[in-house]
Amino acid sequence: MMVEIAALYIKNGQEASFESDFKTASQYIRSISGYHAHSLLKCMEQENKYILWVHWEKLEDHTIGFRQSPQYVHWKELLHHYYEPFPVVEHYQEVSLT
Repeated sequence: MMVEIAALYIKNGQEASFESDFKTASQYIRSISGYHAHSLLKCMEQENKYILWVHWEKLEDHTIGFRQSPQYVHWKELLHHYYEPFPVVEHYQEVSLT
């Protein structure tokens, strides 16, 4: 299992619209094979900053399965115009501590 994490900076004053559209867009990411869960966290100190984390089975479920799907086209149409600047997406895997 791996986690995709992105810091999202939303254009000032568009936070409520972004949150509404994100709820709609969530259906598209949920439909992808290898998807486990996702969450959107809003920063308490910076009104227009959010953290998106998505749990995927493997990296390719995100980079190929989602990013090359028709669902991603809908995701982009709903959300990408809110970002300023465009987010950097990073992928993480758990470190075994045993």
